[in-house]
Amino acid sequence: MEQNRTMIRLTMIIVMITSFITPFMGNAINLGIPQIGMEYGVDQSWLNWVVTSYLLATAAFLLPFGRLADLVGRKKVFIIGMFFFALTSLGCGLAFSFSVLIIFRVLQGIASAMIFGTSMAILTSVVPAKERGKAMGLSAAATYIGLSMGPVLGGVICSTISWRGIFYFNFIVSIVALTLTLAKLSGEWVGANNEQFDTLGSILWILGILLCLYGLSDLTAGFNYLVAFILGFLLLVAFVVYENKISYPILPMRLFIKNRSFAFSNLAALINYSATFALVYIMSLYLQNVQNIETSQSGFILLSQPIIMAALSPMAGRLSDKISSQILASLGMGLTTIGLFFFIFLSGNTSILFIVINLAFIGLGFALFSSPNTNAVMSSVERTLYGVASSALGTMRLLGQTLSMTIVALITSLDMKNLTLTSPDYITGFLKSSRTSFIVFTFLCLIGIFASLARGGKLESPQR
Repeated sequence: MEQNRTMIRLTMIIVMITSFITPFMGNAINLGIPQIGMEYGVDQSWLNWVVTSYLLATAAFLLPFGRLADLVGRKKVFIIGMFFFALTSLGCGLAFSFSVLIIFRVLQGIASAMIFGTSMAILTSVVPAKERGKAMGLSAAATYIGLSMGPVLGGVICSTISWRGIFYFNFIVSIVALTLTLAKLSGEWVGANNEQFDTLGSILWILGILLCLYGLSDLTAGFNYLVAFILGFLLLVAFVVYENKISYPILPMRLFIKNRSFAFSNLAALINYSATFALVYIMSLYLQNVQNIETSQSGFILLSQPIIMAALSPMAGRLSDKISSQILASLGMGLTTIGLFFFIFLSGNTSILFIVINLAFIGLGFALFSSPNTNAVMSSVERTLYGVASSALGTMRLLGQTLSMTIVALITSLDMKNLTLTSPDYITGFLKSSRTSFIVFTFLCLIGIFASLARGGKLESPQR
């Protein structure tokens, strides 16, 4: 019994470290975007790809690696992913040109897919069902600590070293997590070792997602983007048709057709992240380039949202073991919608106090949504599908994050075409694009409330 408790604690520590890494880097690199733009001399539309390239690669490969982990071992895939994640973090820090930086960001995204397609599945495999909400709440808290530390520590690193220091820090933390896993985490978790890997389905999914999201990134830029989007969409349709016909798909469509809790919880996650992820990106640029607040101070202002999320997520996770996720997550989505609506009215002289309070309010809404929604997804499937469920939820999260950045990129391409940070019309164009973005995000989040309510009040797990 004591050995089991030790394993649970070790697993929690490792998962919490990996839950910290990506959000920390994501928020920290937002503070470094202006420095990257100045160093490489690229405009705003290209700078968006520092974030989008990573998210797109992770979204494309997460589902295939999650399924592969169920077949060959979740720990094995996790360790390989951690190794390459550390290596590519170092590569990003050493990048000598913007194109090399983007290449390493893509490779880093592929490595992260190996980590996040397995970490939640490992956690769910180890932690008893009655403690699962609490464990996921702690994992979510680590995520939000990463979000909290990102603006603060990222701002300090950018001010004292440069944006490259963010990737060096990420490299060190990744090595610590890898060493701890190799030295302390014993055993292996295989959910479906007698089944076959769906190679063709994986290829259809990867190509479909990459082409579809690439096309969406800048539909106004030319005919090539429209062709890419249409081709990607057709490949995804072919993927769905093919998955329905084979015995061992990477994504069983029956989960979305017959499992209401799984389907609508994933849909709610997709919408929620689509509506919220680009918030920090927009606000970071707003604080630094519109209100002329230095990087480190901007980081402290942005801290108000994730610190609330980190403080309240464990409580929300524990509540989800007792109260329906339908109630908690839908309430959280409602609060987030209100906060996004208020940001529509940002101007060049908006009160910093208002920004801090509203970010904290959105943080409250997100905390109430995230842990209960994750618990609903992972508790709605049998053990053999933990990797698939974890990857599906992660895919929804990353698709949402990519779509969020895609929405911003599309709006930016219309309102700020060829405007660099030194252009005289930059502030006017930025405020116009941010207002349009928040209108879209508010509407999306409003739709998400209904998706969250539609999941039903009870979990549908055949195997807890």
